[in-house]
Amino acid sequence: MKAHKGLAVALLVVGLIAGCSKEEAKHPANAPAQEVGPQPAPKEKAGTIPVGPGPQGTYTVAAQPAPGSCHYRYTSDKQPLPDSNCTPGATNPKVSAANLADTICKSGYTTSIRPNTTITNPEKAANIKSYGYNGDPRDAEYDHLISLELGGDPNDPRNIWVEPPSPGHQNGNGPNNPKDGVESKLHTLVCSGKVALLDAQVAIATDWTTALAKVGFPS
Repeated sequence: MKAHKGLAVALLVVGLIAGCSKEEAKHPANAPAQEVGPQPAPKEKAGTIPVGPGPQGTYTVAAQPAPGSCHYRYTSDKQPLPDSNCTPGATNPKVSAANLADTICKSGYTTSIRPNTTITNPEKAANIKSYGYNGDPRDAEYDHLISLELGGDPNDPRNIWVEPPSPGHQNGNGPNNPKDGVESKLHTLVCSGKVALLDAQVAIATDWTTALAKVGFPS
């Protein structure tokens, strides 16, 4: 009886050793760890606003939406608004609430990141077709929906549109857009710490005519 027990124990030990050897063969203790390549970062969003590529050392002419695919909206007093599908706005990833003093609140910053007319002129011509604008091109501003001074992306087509002149404009007199004044006031409020950067960006991207009221400073 003892002999049988001894034989059974011996067989069990041999089986365990064999099993361990097989596992070691599959997963050697000294095998190098498998390297995992870098994973793509999730696409950033600033609230509900897309984030653009940011300032570039050399800009290239950006493709615009297809001709006739964008449609102006108008407020009750006939102020123009962009098509929110074509032009939802896009922010500059280099600008944040933490670095305002070194970016949009620093004199000369927006000039340093603005694309020149060799880029914006052909983009404007294509965007005129996107929106079907049929007025004098000289009276329409190729406008950053979220202005550069509010941390808008310099050349993302989602942030630029051909803005028609406002009511009362005289043909041939060049752009006449009260939106510019709203942008300047918001910039002052952001840089003085009275309005959060993201709040100003969302307000101007949603409806520039109500942006100041939306952030609590109606004109």
